[in-house]
Amino acid sequence: MSNERPAASDLRQGITVEIVQGDQDVESEDREPLIGEVATVYEDDPKGPQVELKNGVVGHVQSVVHDE
Repeated sequence: MSNERPAASDLRQGITVEIVQGDQDVESEDREPLIGEVATVYEDDPKGPQVELKNGVVGHVQSVVHDE
């Protein structure tokens, strides 16, 4: 799996992503990633593109979750 985060321009509404909320340490090994569908894509950020998920959670995308 690639460690490269997608760009905001690569994201669209309805795709499933793994995010980290803004108050979590992106580099922490014990963080709990959140997985959900994108509702709104905001902008690129050094921590990863900022999005809002359909459940209302806002965070930075770490990776796109591909269907198996």
